[in-house]
Amino acid sequence: MTVQEHQTEAGQIRIDTALDVVKKRKDGANAPVALITGTSSGFGMLTAITLAKQGYRVVATMRDLSRREELVKLVEQAGIAERLQYVQLDVTDAESVQKAVENVLLNNGRIDILVNNAGFAVGGFIEEVSMADWRRQMDTNLFGLIAVTRAVLPVMREQKQGLIVNLSSVSGLSGFPGYAPYAASKFAVEGFTESLRHEMSSFGVRVVLVEPGAYRTPIWNKGLGEIHRSEDSPYKHKLDAVLRYSQHASETAPDPQEVADLIGRIARMRAPRLRYALGKGSRVLIIGKLFLPWKWLEWIIARGLK
Repeated sequence: MTVQEHQTEAGQIRIDTALDVVKKRKDGANAPVALITGTSSGFGMLTAITLAKQGYRVVATMRDLSRREELVKLVEQAGIAERLQYVQLDVTDAESVQKAVENVLLNNGRIDILVNNAGFAVGGFIEEVSMADWRRQMDTNLFGLIAVTRAVLPVMREQKQGLIVNLSSVSGLSGFPGYAPYAASKFAVEGFTESLRHEMSSFGVRVVLVEPGAYRTPIWNKGLGEIHRSEDSPYKHKLDAVLRYSQHASETAPDPQEVADLIGRIARMRAPRLRYALGKGSRVLIIGKLFLPWKWLEWIIARGLK
């Protein structure tokens, strides 16, 4: 048995033990519980506050708990501090995922909503992005999302109810120059979520994709900072155009609270649909891909980057 297999088996034993707690507790004994990844900023932070206001006991997870100060301040101002729990969770670390889910189950006895929000953006032209950065992008945005989902599925299946919301992106609908790693990760999340929805439908577990366009969140600054560039790059002029467009989008993007509010509405739906696209450019892009020839769409995107 490999070390990884041993870790997986040990983690499953702990999850099975925690599941025994779920079975022994009576339905309705606790307030509904929402587990959210990546709550130190952006959509994750706002969703944590929104769901707590709706009466959920929110488990706000993040890789580094020292970054929770802003969230703690906001929930205290909103008078909902008693509804928040803070748990360390690094989605790229299997042991961290298992411990976090075990912690949630032992303290709450259930998980009603999982919001897979943790993610970041690697930028740069394909030739110039290292394979290490490609893997780093996929480890967080795709494999981390899968790991957390797999850890929660036995819980929701046992409960015979639950909601999984996967944060995708307009970049999961169409690839843009300069953001291929991010687009590839979000395209993969789209396919994974479609399959997951099929598999969980008979167990009462709802599975939803939320596909934001550009919003004012830290991912823009982080993404811009991650872009690989050099003065002698053959892609320099194109990359400069991408950076200008991205900077403009970050400055004019709408309030990210719209996304948190949407997730709050989805949480109240009995039968949500698979996809919810919202925000700047997302609906236009969907319509364009449905009805325009690819060459036209390509020309429009190229024009937007001049």
